[in-house]
Formats: sequence, structure tokens, C-alpha cells
Amino acid sequence: MQNSLDSFFAEPSDANHDAREAATEVIRRLLIWMADAPTLEDRGLRTSVALYCLRPDLINGATLESIGDATGRTRQAVFNLARDFRLTFVAL
Repeated sequence: MQNSLDSFFAEPSDANHDAREAATEVIRRLLIWMADAPTLEDRGLRTSVALYCLRPDLINGATLESIGDATGRTRQAVFNLARDFRLTFVAL
């Protein structure tokens, strides 16, 4: 009786290919999350929140409150968006 795992071990995995696929999936989800807003202004807000969560140094360490002030939203509204971002990407 042949083991069904034989084909898994017979074909070596390409680590570079697997890494590219994983990175592509993360980037795809990130772009979809940022673009999933009704207006261009809202997309900019989502992009700012994504940068806040991932690379705050790229937005000069802006706080959620300052992001909200700049976009006419409350700190709580921006915080909720940041929480949504984190929940969306926690499974990755």
C-alpha cells in the first residue's frame, strides 16, 4: 500500500516561490483593505491607518487622534478602523 504522503516528500518545495506567494497574498489583502472604502478620502484614511499599524515611522509617528483631526474624524472612529485593520490581518 502506497502512502499518500509519498508525493509530498518526492517533490521538493521551493522556499523562494512559497515566500513570494505568501508576500503576494499579504500585499493583495492590504491593497483590497485600503481600496475598500467609498471615497478617495476614505481610502487615504485607510492607507494612513495601515501605515500607523505597520510603519508609524513613515507617517512621522502620527497618533490616531492626529490622523482623525487631519481627516475630520474622531479619534474613536480612527481607532475602530485601526482595530478593523488588525483583526483583518491577524490571521495572516
